[in-house]
Amino acid sequence: MILTVTVLLNFSKPSLQAVSCFVLLGLNFAIIEETNLPIEGETMSTTIAIPRLGVGAVILNDKNEILLVLRNRDPEKNTWSIPGGKVDPYEQLETSVIREIKEEVNLDVEVKALLCTAETIRPENGEHWVSVIYEVTTLSGEARNLEEDGAIGDMRWFSLDALPSNLACFAVPAIELLQNRN
Repeated sequence: MILTVTVLLNFSKPSLQAVSCFVLLGLNFAIIEETNLPIEGETMSTTIAIPRLGVGAVILNDKNEILLVLRNRDPEKNTWSIPGGKVDPYEQLETSVIREIKEEVNLDVEVKALLCTAETIRPENGEHWVSVIYEVTTLSGEARNLEEDGAIGDMRWFSLDALPSNLACFAVPAIELLQNRN
């Protein structure tokens, strides 16, 4: 669902300025579009994309293997990534990562520590994501893909020295930190 709000402001006699705010509900995404509408002449338009906020979790098993998911959707479709997702409005980051892991891979987790942050900036795709990545401990559950027909195409445990080549860019900083620690 898209909610559009438009406000017309008369800043000077020869022109009007229209400001539209598009909010994709449920996607934590906003685009602000500013359009100058001269009474006579051409229309100019500027679009500002506001960064979106996501969370991810590094989950290791008893064999020191990392859980990765194959992304079915953009950003970074068809790449292997750590599980996670978007932060809902007014949701705390740690609450968000715990919720996302339960929803995606059926694990109850506890946050151990903030591991790192990562950014994905792709202006050509209108994407700017800031991801907060946590190291978590599994409390209970068996890892299972709960979004087979949705966001996750596959899910596997990988040794840190035998990772797939097509890693999502926002998973790389977290994985590099783990590899350098070992």
